[in-house]
Amino acid sequence: MNDIQIRPATPADSESIWTIFQELIASGDTYYFAADTSREDCHDFWFGPGVQTWAATRSSGIDGEERLLGMYRILSNQRDRGGHVATASLMVSPAAQGVGIGKLLGRHCLGQARAGGFLAMQFNYVVSTNVSAVLLWKRLGFAVIGTLPKAYRHQQLGFVDVYVMYKFLSDPSEWPEQ
Repeated sequence: MNDIQIRPATPADSESIWTIFQELIASGDTYYFAADTSREDCHDFWFGPGVQTWAATRSSGIDGEERLLGMYRILSNQRDRGGHVATASLMVSPAAQGVGIGKLLGRHCLGQARAGGFLAMQFNYVVSTNVSAVLLWKRLGFAVIGTLPKAYRHQQLGFVDVYVMYKFLSDPSEWPEQ
């Protein structure tokens, strides 16, 4: 894992992000996007206004070419009076899953949220059957604070629950007054 770098994503990453995005939404079991989501919509999701996107990469041995393994995006969950709470989305290439990339990205994401002045983080839509995501976020200190019954139309399982998950990024007793 020492050879993995997490860096800000750039427009040059768009093709790799698009490939991972397509692979993951095609399965119909983790993200709310339709399988026919356009390249433009994908680009806007990852690079739209207010979005910070980070990429996990590994250099290949001989030619030193970077391979994108996964990415996350972070932004305010709400504007104005809710702007102190971040939200994020994370995707790991199916070819890179199961080796800790999600955990690395998750920890980095929490660090960037704190560095960006966010006081808490909320995931609005974690599909309950996405066990690896639910377990990752629980291991990183998130709690399920709500369940949206049958809110996701899973491609194989039909309607399944969605979780809202939340974590304070610092002690609320130390938050600024206003």
